[in-house]
Amino acid sequence: MPRYYFNVQDGHTTLDEEGSLLPSLQEARDEALRLSGDILREGASATLWSGEAWRMWVTDAPNGAGKTLFTLRFSAADG
Repeated sequence: MPRYYFNVQDGHTTLDEEGSLLPSLQEARDEALRLSGDILREGASATLWSGEAWRMWVTDAPNGAGKTLFTLRFSAADG
């Protein structure tokens, strides 16, 4: 089973050292959406509304290294 690493940049960078064992790339995409929602609900939205872009990138190696498999980007703007 492959291991996926979920790295986040939301005003500061958090690199995943442990990763998660998931059966497929689709499962990793689903997990990335779930984790993103959790992070945004827990306060990352403050930097998001300040105009700073927020992203999660998922790799096949720890600490943001290796191949980037996909990236989620979030931004928000008034008006």
